[in-house]
Amino acid sequence: MKNFTYCNPTRLVFGRGAIARLARLIPEGRRIMITFGGGSVQRNGVYDQVAAALAGREWVEFWGIGPNPTVETVREAVALGREHGVDFLLAVGGGSVIDATKLIAAALCGDVDPWEIVLAGRAGATVSMGTVLTIAATGSEMNNGAVISREETREKRAFHGAYPVFSVLDPEVTRSLPRCQIACGLADTFVHVLEQYLTGAGQSRLMDRWAEGILHSVREVAPAVLGEERDYDALADYMLAATLALNDMIAMGVEQDWATHMIGHELTALCGLTHGATLAIVACGTMRVLRGQKRAKLLQYGERIWGIAEGGDEERIDRTIEATEAFFRSLGLSTRLAEEGIGEETIAEVECRFDAEGVRYGEAANVDGAMARRILEACQ
Repeated sequence: MKNFTYCNPTRLVFGRGAIARLARLIPEGRRIMITFGGGSVQRNGVYDQVAAALAGREWVEFWGIGPNPTVETVREAVALGREHGVDFLLAVGGGSVIDATKLIAAALCGDVDPWEIVLAGRAGATVSMGTVLTIAATGSEMNNGAVISREETREKRAFHGAYPVFSVLDPEVTRSLPRCQIACGLADTFVHVLEQYLTGAGQSRLMDRWAEGILHSVREVAPAVLGEERDYDALADYMLAATLALNDMIAMGVEQDWATHMIGHELTALCGLTHGATLAIVACGTMRVLRGQKRAKLLQYGERIWGIAEGGDEERIDRTIEATEAFFRSLGLSTRLAEEGIGEETIAEVECRFDAEGVRYGEAANVDGAMARRILEACQ
């Protein structure tokens, strides 16, 4: 196991009725701005719960943060925040709203354009923020990462901002989500774990077992949370699994990959495909192309998650990749680029962008433009 430093300051407030505790979580006297996506929180009752919890407090609302949040929208929110002297942010939504709010929090502390903060990769001082999570997927409610798009250049980039000081998670609010959103959230959660787990073998027994526990849990609850009658306990396990998949808990002292995510971000930026949907396509392509360097861990993953222990090594790896692809298909997601109408033009552009940036992703730092092309070609 490698040396590491771990600190996660986010306070989780979890369970039925947890939104009612907001007034005790936000200090008195703060000038609050609440950020929202579309109107779903008004239809499912979350808005009313937030308003009731903050009765007697004053706040300003910013609406319209969409999927794959853009810096153009963030600029509008920053202007509103400055106008009202905001010193506390409350993000009410899924990962997109939370990611955008992390950038708003950073931009409110200076006069630098928000995109410059994204390009720098890390924020300095930030306004304090909390979250009310409505969609389980990205883990943004308990980490300091965020991903922001820029419409005019069709770019999507990651940066590190502040950890939320608290996050409120009530599994009940996910009950009304469309099936496709939950499916993409399940895929996002599953691949978050694979990015930290499917690297080199023998690094940490403990991290392996924690990661495998999340993978097993996601597999087991998927049918229940995608069905018509959504069991509360299954929704709770799903929501917490998504948080634990990316709060740095399973990354302590081990190598990480993230090539699948970075390729997926480019597909979203270029084609508009939902993030979780891109991961369901790219993850198996990454396994196919990098099966040599991931060989030992693929065998372990196949045996412990899919029960594949018989046959030769190459056969077992083939069956493991097939099982993973079948899981994504069971969620109703595409697993091939052609199914989404993505072809050579996009592959060439992803390769070009990787080369222009000079990036090398993956635990072996070998996923450059040429390797990204090979991975995408393996997804055709």
